[in-house]
Amino acid sequence: MTTPCFALVLDFGGVISRTMFETHDLTEHSLGLPPGTLGWRGPFALPGADPVWEAMQAGQITERDYWMRRMAETGALVGEDWTEFPQFIARARGNDPAAVIRPEFLHAIARAKAGGKRLAILSNELDLFYGAGFRDRLPFMADFELIVDATYTGILKPDPRAYGFVTDGLGLAAADCVFVDDQMKNIRGGQAAGMTCVAFDVTDPARSYAEALALLGV
Repeated sequence: MTTPCFALVLDFGGVISRTMFETHDLTEHSLGLPPGTLGWRGPFALPGADPVWEAMQAGQITERDYWMRRMAETGALVGEDWTEFPQFIARARGNDPAAVIRPEFLHAIARAKAGGKRLAILSNELDLFYGAGFRDRLPFMADFELIVDATYTGILKPDPRAYGFVTDGLGLAAADCVFVDDQMKNIRGGQAAGMTCVAFDVTDPARSYAEALALLGV
């Protein structure tokens, strides 16, 4: 029988929060746009329907490049020139950050905490995207003993050093950590670092979290 892991390490965007692809209705309402205005769908799109996303998946552009383009396009629709991601997020998602948090995530960390597991976040752009004050508006953030954010470290997944920040910070072996991310390049990076990984399916979050909890033995 496989020995359960000790820590749950989560990406933020897409894993903890719903993707912007899933919240076009909130964005359109917040910006006063007609329903159906926003057509980019990323992982939810049919093949060929979001070529910019496909270029990002193929490594031709970075994830930040993708969102810079979507930020510029969306701002232009309302006659605004956003230069920072927090401007985009604040305008697109309104004043209630809890509205975009996955309920499956809240259930999963409650299970993990009850099972005595440790919690960490490994994000490429947590405060870059959401702004530093975002964390203070989400009480569950206090449950995470370690938050590694490349906004400050400058080291992006899948760089091996990003995963090392987590294992060093927790004082655990990589194999003792279950790492969950919705980008396969980051999953491959976690696997190369020796972590037990779950490729998060944004179209089926309940299944992905169930897989992670099973690896934790809770």
